[in-house]
Amino acid sequence: MWRWVRQQLGFDPPHQSDTRTIYIANRFPQNGLYTPQKFIDNRIISSKYTVWNFVPKNLFEQFRRVANFYFLIIFLVQLMIDTPTSPITSGLPLFFVITVTAIKQGYEDWLRHNSDNEVNGAPVYVVRSGGLVKTRSKNIRVGDIVRIAKDEIFPADLVLLSSDRLDGSCHVTTASLDGETNLKTHMAVPETAVLQTVASLDTLIAEIECQQPEADLYRFMGRMIITQQMEEIVRPLGPESLLLRGARLKNTKEIFGVAVYTGMETKMALNYKSKSQKRSAVEKSMNTFLIIYLIILISEAIISTILKYTWQAEEKWDEPWYNQKTEHQRNSIEMQKFLGSFFIGWDLDIYHEESDEKAQVNTSDLNEELGQVEYVFTDKTGTLTENEMQFRECSINGIKYQEINGRLVSEGPTPDSSEGNLSYLNSLYHLNNLSHLTTSSSFRTSPENETELIKEHDLFFKAVSLCHTVQISNVQTDGLGDGPWQSNLSPSQLEYYASSPDEKALVEAAARIGIVFIGSSEETMEVKILGKLERYKLLHVLEFDSNRRRMSVIVQAPSGEKFLFVKGAESSVLPKCIGGEIEKTRVHVDEFALKGLRTLCMAYKQLTSKEYEEIDKRLFEARTALQQREEKLADVFQFIEKDLMLLGATAVEDRLQDKVRETIEALRMAGIKIWVLTGDKHETAVSVSLSCGHFHRTMNILELTNQKSDNECAEKLRQLARRITEDHVIQHGLVVDGTSLSLALREHEKLFMEVCRNCSAVLCCRMAPLQKAKVIRLIKISPEKPITLAVGDGANDVSMIQEAHVGIGIMGKEGRQAARNSDYAIARFKFLSKLLFVHGHFYYIRIATLVQYFFYKNVCFITPQFLYQFYCLFSQQTLYDGVYLTLYNICFTSLPILIYSLLEQHIDPHVLQNKPTLYRDISKNHQLSIKTFVYWTILGFSHAFIFFFGSYFLIGKDTSLLGNGQMFGNWTFGTLVFTVMVITVTVKMALETRFWTWINHLVTWGSIIFYFVFSLFYGGILWPFLGSQNMYFVFIQLLSSGSAWFAIILMVFTCLLLDIVKKVFDRQLHPTNTEKAQLTETNSRIKCLDSMCCFSEGETACASVGRMLERVIGRCSPTHVSRSWSASDPFYTNDRSILTLSTMDSSTC
Repeated sequence: MWRWVRQQLGFDPPHQSDTRTIYIANRFPQNGLYTPQKFIDNRIISSKYTVWNFVPKNLFEQFRRVANFYFLIIFLVQLMIDTPTSPITSGLPLFFVITVTAIKQGYEDWLRHNSDNEVNGAPVYVVRSGGLVKTRSKNIRVGDIVRIAKDEIFPADLVLLSSDRLDGSCHVTTASLDGETNLKTHMAVPETAVLQTVASLDTLIAEIECQQPEADLYRFMGRMIITQQMEEIVRPLGPESLLLRGARLKNTKEIFGVAVYTGMETKMALNYKSKSQKRSAVEKSMNTFLIIYLIILISEAIISTILKYTWQAEEKWDEPWYNQKTEHQRNSIEMQKFLGSFFIGWDLDIYHEESDEKAQVNTSDLNEELGQVEYVFTDKTGTLTENEMQFRECSINGIKYQEINGRLVSEGPTPDSSEGNLSYLNSLYHLNNLSHLTTSSSFRTSPENETELIKEHDLFFKAVSLCHTVQISNVQTDGLGDGPWQSNLSPSQLEYYASSPDEKALVEAAARIGIVFIGSSEETMEVKILGKLERYKLLHVLEFDSNRRRMSVIVQAPSGEKFLFVKGAESSVLPKCIGGEIEKTRVHVDEFALKGLRTLCMAYKQLTSKEYEEIDKRLFEARTALQQREEKLADVFQFIEKDLMLLGATAVEDRLQDKVRETIEALRMAGIKIWVLTGDKHETAVSVSLSCGHFHRTMNILELTNQKSDNECAEKLRQLARRITEDHVIQHGLVVDGTSLSLALREHEKLFMEVCRNCSAVLCCRMAPLQKAKVIRLIKISPEKPITLAVGDGANDVSMIQEAHVGIGIMGKEGRQAARNSDYAIARFKFLSKLLFVHGHFYYIRIATLVQYFFYKNVCFITPQFLYQFYCLFSQQTLYDGVYLTLYNICFTSLPILIYSLLEQHIDPHVLQNKPTLYRDISKNHQLSIKTFVYWTILGFSHAFIFFFGSYFLIGKDTSLLGNGQMFGNWTFGTLVFTVMVITVTVKMALETRFWTWINHLVTWGSIIFYFVFSLFYGGILWPFLGSQNMYFVFIQLLSSGSAWFAIILMVFTCLLLDIVKKVFDRQLHPTNTEKAQLTETNSRIKCLDSMCCFSEGETACASVGRMLERVIGRCSPTHVSRSWSASDPFYTNDRSILTLSTMDSSTC
């Protein structure tokens, strides 16, 4: 019974076998003995809370924080025993903090629920009861037959049953899963491929036996048992039969598939990392400081207890001041994070106008973490690139060409050329009419040479149009087969799909030039050359593989001639060539590569009948071999692809997003290490890394690829480590593939990390989603404990986004999975620089100052109370009135630091953007270091001693400070200390503020004025509902004394003088890069001090003092300074950030 209850609650799931049996269309056996297996529904859940667990789970997470737990204990103690202060003084702020935090986190999770509901509620069509039924995605059950139309996303993991093609094939893109934008072909088994209608599928009786769900995207094993005419037919199922959730159907009108994995058991969901609570480095430091302060507080309490029992043993110890330490700090921090997060969304510099996307903040708890990033892990496809390949240049017969406006133009003018270039489009017309040929020196040869040259060009683009596996949309090809082709037909009217993005770009380029690929079937390929249709018989396709790094086709031309066309990497094609302009082409390929272009070489060989017969025989034998088929095919391919004639080379650009190179370079200057983690192929990934500046041309590229065993991997790692150690000059880049990475992480983590840390850039290719998360996890737990940030745009990036300290989702073309599961979402990679260098910098400085300031002002607050106990024999007498105890952190000193933490800009955003090195000043949690912590703590204690003993010596020895001879009493003394404290800590905040707006002035000086007005009001009236009137007329008497006013001014000045002197010496002797930038900004732009001490350009009494203070403090009111930037500035030419709240003008004081 107990086990059953645990199973129902999910704590003890029932035992599952290694396989699952799925009855298609849920037609279960009718023998009565079968018990259907239970499978989960198709809901996707990315949220953290539910209605039922929100309260307990949220409370548990909040009370894990040291401050909240401490004040909960204090509140409970106050409820159980009699204390001088009410439990409300600690219970009310605690309740407010818990409530505000719960509302904030609940709102953020509610947004995730909305996103989940949008996905789970998407309409789908399911075959039920012999017809198509429209339902929601969440209602799909394992065994349901689902119909998917073109360009729709698969809502579950499906086994393909049939498509609109007779052979049962379909094409899908998996860019959101593994980052590859190429088309993948999937096949149905022959028995179900013919079932292309709902009625025929309704007659299908079959079952699927397959493995239980696993995260590996590329692994699937199962079999389908089909019952036909009382006979069972068994067909194997592999990855080519499985359509993954998140992939998109392309170039196929519709398909039918049966759901085998649903909901959180799909491969996409299994690659998600479970969502956990992320805590920033600042919060961890704050908890450490809290513990230190609590130790100090407990020490004070222990000392007080010992002395109290020594002097007043008959009285029970109770300290009245222990519960006023830092609870309001949590409240202000939560408000600062929540309100501050809106500024990111309001920033127009990270708003993308083309897609109408603004930045989104899904987790406001990590704002300050944006200023602490040390490692950036980024996806490639869709994050660094636009997912678009563009043909740029080519080399044909040793002559280099560029494509300009759809015309192929030779490079460079020639002396005897009137136009200085050649349009290849016109050269094609030369085949029909030589008079239409545009003149060029390269063509000023004999007619025989001209014809031969045109033939080379013709063969080159025929090779481009025929040597590929490109598919063309059926809809787009309708009516194109027989009518005359128009030369001005836009390539956009043809929709190509390819297994490689390079192939698609090349075929589209050939179409623009004049040779248009029309389509292909199993046996023929059709192209149009200037309107003339040619049909080529497709004899054989020699598929691409990573070892050969090339592919080939054998075709028969309409004339009956047989050609072998070869396309591949220059390193695999050029050694096979025996003719053509090999050396010139090699030089051109190197030039293309230096531009960051992806290169391929084209070659051909004309086959005789005898040669073809030999090739056909060998291919047939190799492809039908039962043993060592792959090795035999490789040998045959080597036999075929030799003695080639080189035609030329192509250069294609994988178009990067705007300013990717600049952003990566800026991140490097900021001291951030960048890793690219992609599921793409090795060659493609390296090419993009070179073009985006991740790898430099002068960098020595090390490779850890194609490792087969642990020993081989370990030896390779040791070799790489030796190479790095022996060469101290050259920068190194490391390339790792997924298979080798798995071996390296299995037993050689330390060695692998040693190699990685000594490399300037790391590229990991062919990565599974969970491998990305494992790499980030490895870096996170390394001895340095660096702060990591992950950027991605697809579902395959969700696991690494959730693993990293900060997850950034790119709102790209492949869905919103990454954006929904991220902490922050932006539209383009280039916005990362503004997010880190400006927002991250500001948020960190603000929150660091807020934390230190709160500790400082509470040390100032508590220490006089502790010192007072020595003068009242550790009785229960409080130094401050109970109302002051409650309102100190809530009203009197809260607003200046809150506004500071929202609006402070200690340096211009534009300067931070253009000087990434300033980011280093705040790295490693520099502003919350032990040194800074000790300084603020000592400052708080020294100010507290000045408050207490300054007031004590002033009124000691029964000195009368009133005109009528009366002396100050206990409450007047405490009020004097409290008044000096409120003014000092408020003016201290003013000294820390550099960016003054009218809001800062209002809350800073308004807080002091409010304290005086409130005290006069509170102490000037007999309040009937108050039990005691200790403060009646106290504050008025205090202000009536001139000596008290002098003492207040003297103590405030003495306290702040220490801080000012330290700032002067620090800025003069040990300035940071940020302070130097502030000084440069001040000298170049500021004409006056801020509104606290404004002076004109004429001679005034405070001009010299003002100039000195201006140089030291380096700040000015924005109302007196122009902060607009010149148009020549390299990054954002004008800062349209909403952070600038005050009026800007260029006038001086």
